[in-house]
Amino acid sequence: MDADSIVEYFRGKSILITGSTGFLGKVLVEKILRIQPDIKKLFLLIRASDVGSAKIRIQNEVTGRELFQVLKEKHGAGFDNYIEEKICPLLGDIMYENFGLDTAKLNELSKDINIIVNGAANTKFYERYDVAFDTNVLGTKHVCTFAKKCTKLKMLLHVSTAYVAGEQVGIIPEKPYLMSKTLRVGPILDIESKLNMIKETRTELRANSSTVKAERKTMKELGLKRARYFGWPNTYVFTKAMGEMLLGQLPGDFPVVILHPSMITSILKEPLPGWMEGIRTIDLVVIGYAKQTLSCFLVDLDLIMDVIPVDMVVNAMMVSMAAHPEEQSQIIYHVTSSVCNPAPYAFLAE
Repeated sequence: MDADSIVEYFRGKSILITGSTGFLGKVLVEKILRIQPDIKKLFLLIRASDVGSAKIRIQNEVTGRELFQVLKEKHGAGFDNYIEEKICPLLGDIMYENFGLDTAKLNELSKDINIIVNGAANTKFYERYDVAFDTNVLGTKHVCTFAKKCTKLKMLLHVSTAYVAGEQVGIIPEKPYLMSKTLRVGPILDIESKLNMIKETRTELRANSSTVKAERKTMKELGLKRARYFGWPNTYVFTKAMGEMLLGQLPGDFPVVILHPSMITSILKEPLPGWMEGIRTIDLVVIGYAKQTLSCFLVDLDLIMDVIPVDMVVNAMMVSMAAHPEEQSQIIYHVTSSVCNPAPYAFLAE
């Protein structure tokens, strides 16, 4: 596909985006608004107490960032009106059934949405099991349930992680994770039983009047124990893998594309080369070493550090949306660099 046809695909589309206040989410929002001014509407699912608070949060955490400077210069004095016209905040959370929306709003939304981008995730490696499960598993389930209600839906794009592959070595194929299958030979994974285990553990802890600190520690340990039992190294990738399993249960009435990016780093080219929000993944090591708060770090210099610039991930997201409209299939793309453009840790050391 050429660039013009990809841009044209988004003309007149209504897109629901979860996770829009995150690093990847806001770069996606900016790119769509910058290259296709005739997008119909971007519905951003936002946790807030009311519409006014949601708009303030979008302004503070998304459109008010320096990332949007190029777009602001393009629209000048009309920037605020453009944002008001194109972005619609939705008060809700993927943790809740129907995102916590009332029936009238849900029905209205389901008749308008053409594309769903599920980018919301809890990315902490050793998060509490219940907290990670709520977002990465139940959240995905609620997105799937809503997708089935959307009468004009062209496709669902789900952002996962390359590290659902766990600690496997060699070439990892682009194939779905089937329900109940694990990375270890033997154990069968039942997602419903995992949910029940979480509920029972939480109930037991509270019945025993456990402190908040003790409950947090127990739930973190439970997540890590369950992840390693089934073959995943941490709670984050374990719960993301379970989320992918749920996507495989969709009826197939519309295409589902799952993206597997590796470690996402700063912008390579546009709109602001080098832009990064916060300290993420490998940047923590780089900045720590540069500031000498980290005097050294141990690494095999021959190993490949698989990193990918955030604008390349967004480009992959947009191409995959445009390339697979209305195909009744599930497609997985790795968005990584280790095969085509490998960078060993020796490069980082230099």
